[in-house]
Amino acid sequence: MSGLQLVPRVLGIDFGRARIGVAVSDELGMLAHPVETIPGADVNSAAKRVAALAREKKVARVILGLPRHMSSALGVAADEVQAFAGKLRPLLSCPLVLWDERLSTTAANRALREAGQKTRHTRGIVDQVAAQMILQGYLDSTQAAGAMPMIDEPPPQP
Repeated sequence: MSGLQLVPRVLGIDFGRARIGVAVSDELGMLAHPVETIPGADVNSAAKRVAALAREKKVARVILGLPRHMSSALGVAADEVQAFAGKLRPLLSCPLVLWDERLSTTAANRALREAGQKTRHTRGIVDQVAAQMILQGYLDSTQAAGAMPMIDEPPPQP
């Protein structure tokens, strides 16, 4: 026996006005995988699609990236994410956790560039990769903490 154990999946979200990236964890809670890019212009429809994905993937928690300035202060983009969270929360049957996502889109663009992707060709996937990075940060944090935290307790952020 390998000692690995299946854990509930987690959904990661990178919210944007134009597009919303979605990623999901594997069954071991170790790796995040891109899933889908949802149009972000209609937040009500987007929230419904995210909730549908959460049900389809049978996730135990949704992680929504909360953009912060390097000083940790919240700005206009964070207000928009919190408004989206307010629309999404009642549609979910699992907890929603806001997670520090500083520089996730920048890192996603850099990773795609380093993989040889041209910027004009990455528009459809950069948000998924950013969601993957947000979720991977969360998963790494839970692994560093020693175990998956209780459903209503997010792990400490670095």
